[in-house]
Amino acid sequence: MGDRGGYITQAMKFRSTSKNPHLKPYASKVCDAAHAVAQIRNGEHVFVGTGCAAPSALIQALESMPSPPADVELVHFFTVKAFAHDDAGRSTTRFRHRSFFVSNDMRAAVKQGLVDYVPISVARVPEMMALGRIPVNVALIQVSLPDAFGYVSLGVSVDIIPAAIARARLVIAEVNPAMPRSMGDSTVHISRIDHLVLVNTPVTEFERTPVQEDNVQRIARYIAGIIDDGSTLQIGLGQVAHEALQYLTDRKDLGVHSDLISDAILPLLANGNLTGARKTSKPFKIVASLAMGSRELYDLMDGNPLFSMEPMDAVCNPTTIAAQHKMVAIAQAYSIDLTGQVCIDQFGGEFYSGIGSQGEFLRGASRSPGGKPIVCMTSTTEDGLQSRIRPSLLAGEAATIARTDVHYVVTEYGIAYLFGKSIRQRATALIELAHPQFRPELFAQAQALGYLSADQTLQNLRAYPVEDELTITLKDQRTVLLRPALSSDAQGIRDLFHHLSEADVYTRFFATCAACPTPKCSACAT
Repeated sequence: MGDRGGYITQAMKFRSTSKNPHLKPYASKVCDAAHAVAQIRNGEHVFVGTGCAAPSALIQALESMPSPPADVELVHFFTVKAFAHDDAGRSTTRFRHRSFFVSNDMRAAVKQGLVDYVPISVARVPEMMALGRIPVNVALIQVSLPDAFGYVSLGVSVDIIPAAIARARLVIAEVNPAMPRSMGDSTVHISRIDHLVLVNTPVTEFERTPVQEDNVQRIARYIAGIIDDGSTLQIGLGQVAHEALQYLTDRKDLGVHSDLISDAILPLLANGNLTGARKTSKPFKIVASLAMGSRELYDLMDGNPLFSMEPMDAVCNPTTIAAQHKMVAIAQAYSIDLTGQVCIDQFGGEFYSGIGSQGEFLRGASRSPGGKPIVCMTSTTEDGLQSRIRPSLLAGEAATIARTDVHYVVTEYGIAYLFGKSIRQRATALIELAHPQFRPELFAQAQALGYLSADQTLQNLRAYPVEDELTITLKDQRTVLLRPALSSDAQGIRDLFHHLSEADVYTRFFATCAACPTPKCSACAT
């Protein structure tokens, strides 16, 4: 080991700090970051803690080693502001990475060929670690101060860390007094940690800049418009889902069962909208696996039994999700084809973000009583030059959500419901969600692919007139949305027509014909 000066200095610091009385029995585990990472061997797979709880001091010490261990692979879900970049924006990491999500920390490293992206649901990673198919030899994590019983909290990131700790031969933890002690299944006994490295730095905060673009706000309003009182929300990593929460301040008894929470829940809590009263599993609690937000959110979580932070595989259990009352899952996509196949982790051949746990949440929400699985996206790319709604997904765009699992699709031009619909109905509905300038081309390509008949015509080239929507309250206090008709409503209009009496047909269409038996009927076009 060489000079033990680092151990002694840090141990004295722990023992002399009145704020850390519970660390005294574990002084033998105390060392500095350089001594701790020196225990990593050649060829090992090193797990790095997630999100805002990534252990930055340990990462920096590892990256700064004069003679780093050879052939080491860093394994992680994703990190926030943990890995350095040079002035040109290139990653300066000295190691190869295996990542289940391509965050901003890793995007440059991916382009540099330093990252193996693994397209897997993060909820399935713990079982793969347990089987040894995703090997973990060392775990680098960040935890809170221990309590009187020797338990530390994983704080703002529980996610897949317990699975990594269970497999690692060596566990090294940054002990940070700024890390909140979250409640739930988030504690680890200090006996399971081999080395303790004292840090006293702010926990990384994640600020979401509000998106002011009208298209994004319109999508957010559409999503909010189909969320009922008493719904249970999954928020996810996409920006639009967080924007949608601001439009829910008139809802009652909302709940949260989500892989991730952010500052977007704070106004709903303050306003009394978020009670969890109608949740089926763990009512009155906010259940999550990760928190990415401000110090205000972290302080609110500290010691607060309202929050139950749990491992990702528990939060994302499809049975638990499906049992929730009116479960709403929101996935943000990069593109969708006219049959409903959705890509959420690639664009233009480059990997962005990842699968996360959206598959489990979308499938779970689809089986939840009153649940709503929602896929959202702007209709075009940011430069407006490409439609995100395509005849077929492009090369370099994988179908990460199968068309069989897609229900609601939302763009700034409205909402389509695809589940149980034919290819023709899907193509028609999705063309109407596309930007008007791309609709003629999409329509022609749909006909060429045989999705639409040759005699079908395209007449709707205008934007959906959202301003014409009107919600009214009936005498029995039920609410009804009145909106302009869409091409995708054709079957419903036909069904309505054929259930009308002859008198109703006449009063609606002012014509009679022998064919239905009412000649010149505008509804059946005879």
